Amino acid sequence: MIRLSVPLRQALARLSVPVLIAAGFGTMLLGKADTLLVERTRMALADLLAPLYAVAAEPIGAVRHAVTEAQTLFYLQEEAARLRLENDRLHRWQAAALALEAENALLRRQLSFVPDPAPQFRTARVVADAGGTYARAVLISTGPFLQVQKGQVALDERGLAGRVTEVGARSARILLVTDMNSRIPVVLEGSRARAMMVGTNGARPRLQHWPSGMQPREGDRVVTSAESATFPAGLPVGVVRLGETGWPEVELFAQLDRLDLLRIFEFGLAGILPPEAVTRPDPSVRPRR
Repeated sequence: MIRLSVPLRQALARLSVPVLIAAGFGTMLLGKADTLLVERTRMALADLLAPLYAVAAEPIGAVRHAVTEAQTLFYLQEEAARLRLENDRLHRWQAAALALEAENALLRRQLSFVPDPAPQFRTARVVADAGGTYARAVLISTGPFLQVQKGQVALDERGLAGRVTEVGARSARILLVTDMNSRIPVVLEGSRARAMMVGTNGARPRLQHWPSGMQPREGDRVVTSAESATFPAGLPVGVVRLGETGWPEVELFAQLDRLDLLRIFEFGLAGILPPEAVTRPDPSVRPRR
């Protein structure tokens, strides 16, 4: 090993930075002057280092695969623990549901309860988001073999979606529960308080007109009420969520932004009479005195 004196080492250290800067500028000038030579040099260097890269990539790939496998096993352990807790919780709910089912059957026998007949329904495909008179409405395709009438209730696979308002020869319009013209009587299952669900043209309708001292609570389940004979009792609607202003809103079960098929139910309810169904007095006929 060659030993250098201290002054020589200091001089070399002071010259290293200028030499590197000069080499960098020289490389840049050479690249501008003869691009073909630089490209050949770069490819020759790449060809020389390619086997080394291939050899080094194998252990790196093995380490990366091992890390991925370890992360997967860690996630699987967390998922297994979560599933065990959920399974235990579901077992408890199953036991409670079986007990309530047996109690309900006993009470039905004691009261000689006659259940309501199963409603008939037809499935229709949503063909368009129809505005028109309403801001939140959809069109369904009916055809000649699908008889749909005004007032029938529309549900998706999760819950209440709306109600039939207009019927044509091959289509019908469904007024969604989020439209500002929608007014639906509902019941809060937790407190059995009655309220009115009002559409806002947004994603969540609002609750109004609940009894004094029975404020809707976060997480209360909302179902339809049989008042005014417009909807049957007990149709699933959603859960109560408090909005940004603190006003109770309903997070719907139905996925109104992804409607593809709707089930149109006939519950045999007359509901509120439309204006054309009301008998109007004849002005030419005078009442008897």
